[in-house]
Amino acid sequence: MNYDLTRLQSGIEKEILIKETYSFSKEELEGTEILSLDQVTIEGRIFKNALDNIELTLTIDGTMILPCSITLKPVPYPFHIEVSGEKDELLEEMGEIEKKNENTLDIFPIIWENILMEIPMKVTSPDAEGVKLQGDGWKLVGEEENDGNTALEGLKDYYKKEV
Repeated sequence: MNYDLTRLQSGIEKEILIKETYSFSKEELEGTEILSLDQVTIEGRIFKNALDNIELTLTIDGTMILPCSITLKPVPYPFHIEVSGEKDELLEEMGEIEKKNENTLDIFPIIWENILMEIPMKVTSPDAEGVKLQGDGWKLVGEEENDGNTALEGLKDYYKKEV
């Protein structure tokens, strides 16, 4: 997703409009929780701001398919991301080293970084509600559940006595 900035920098054009649809390959999704990510729409513009710096605004919409935290079944998770800022600041935040060619801008790293930040810690499928969460000698312990049966429980009373 490279854009030529030459006409923008020379003042021939006021802005570059972005309107793309992108489907991520399995190789691009490796190392993430995302099972699939198709038909992501990217819309926005690249322009020079009042200080003559290259600035961009993007709107990224799509639906990522993630595994359910309980059943591991695929769950669609829609997202909407808005990104705006100066080119140099956005690339610096991501740790991207600016290429020597200042006449092009690759927006793919900006898009990918923002999508990765949208991945939730946990998703559950609607059909996971009827799933049995305990069995013979085991049970699924939830975040809100705490039976106080820990090895360090006695330390709590120790500090109360000293004060």
